[in-house]
Amino acid sequence: MESFNATRYILHNVATGREFEDTGWLLDDPEGESPSLIRARYAHKQIHPKEDRYGLYRFADWLPIVRMLKGSSAPVTYKSQKLAKHLGLKNLYITFNGYYPEIGANMPTCSFKETEAYSVCARLGADHAHRILVVASAGNTARAFARVCSDNDIPLLLSVPEENIDALWFDAPLKPCVKLICPQKGGDYFDAIHLSDLALKAPIFLAEGGAKNIARRDGMATTVLSAVTHIGRIPDYYFQAVGSGTGAIAAWEANQRLIEDGRFGSHKMKLMVSQNVPFTPMYAAWKAGSRAMLAYDDDQARHDAEHIDAKVLSNRKPPYPIQGGLYDALIDTGGEVLTATNEEARAAKALFEQTEGVDIYSAPGVALATLIKCVEAGQIDPEKIIMLNVTGGGEKRFKMGKTLHYLQPSIVFGLDPDPVEVMNRTVALFE
Repeated sequence: MESFNATRYILHNVATGREFEDTGWLLDDPEGESPSLIRARYAHKQIHPKEDRYGLYRFADWLPIVRMLKGSSAPVTYKSQKLAKHLGLKNLYITFNGYYPEIGANMPTCSFKETEAYSVCARLGADHAHRILVVASAGNTARAFARVCSDNDIPLLLSVPEENIDALWFDAPLKPCVKLICPQKGGDYFDAIHLSDLALKAPIFLAEGGAKNIARRDGMATTVLSAVTHIGRIPDYYFQAVGSGTGAIAAWEANQRLIEDGRFGSHKMKLMVSQNVPFTPMYAAWKAGSRAMLAYDDDQARHDAEHIDAKVLSNRKPPYPIQGGLYDALIDTGGEVLTATNEEARAAKALFEQTEGVDIYSAPGVALATLIKCVEAGQIDPEKIIMLNVTGGGEKRFKMGKTLHYLQPSIVFGLDPDPVEVMNRTVALFE
């Protein structure tokens, strides 16, 4: 690849409209008086994808990055034949994030969380070289960041529930620049976030930022850029399972940029997002007509999170109510929040493997299950263009014949840890 000049952009406060320069790793508007997401407004008003050899960075025009890292892959979109025929749909497009070499999909962590990790880590400039990135995750995000940071020698502290560390598999040992801490068994994603927040009180650490990080959202938005540049127009429907809803927010933001581009249509995709029963806090808030999340007892939330197949969908504090968040995205697009049971998701996963030839994770199984239910209920015009975001798949294919290596925690903390102990012990991991 030729040398890369940092993508030019300015930041935009969704709530106030204020525009300002990115002084480096801003996650909020420094002058914002109320919580709001910020967005990147790119100098390139039209997207001009680079060649496939650039991986994710073929969409660099709309990524807030200062460099390109090695090893990335872009999402792959194709028109479904067998699954579409089974469902009676004329224009079902699958955007596949994972490992399926036959279609050109080569993500070694088998998850679209790679799109986040390669974008976020490429936003890290020399001014933050002395800081250690901190990422809390329910599993897949941690695997993606661990792989990207290990391959590119970027120091990283992960916080993942001990229940979920079987998701931290790799086909080669990781470099020691990647460390893992865990809340003990019985803890969930929210506990992992709390643990990472305690570590972040030490100045050596840098918060990745989650949904507030423009690089995370714009990395995930490459799924929509893949679909639209392949199809030639903005889809009518967008189906995805959500834990935080960040991917759906990113899809909505990409949609707005594509309208401004002017070549792909002027309409908004209807966001059809889904949750896994019994863990459905955003569904509950949406059905109640509430921007605010409803009360959710901690013990009940942990119980419900334990009983869903799609553990990655178990975020108790999602960016749903914030200005520019999922509630606003759903209102603006006439979207809907749907649900699927474990049994429905399992049946959908089996159908996908049978018709499309590759295994998928439980989260996209949830999304497909809700698409199936919408079709059966007559809620979808079979002529419309539908984008199904398969957020992870191909793990069985990738693992075949490989010796796996699992990242083990350096420290396991209790569910009510001492803040000073967490800070001191995590800092010591990098000394």
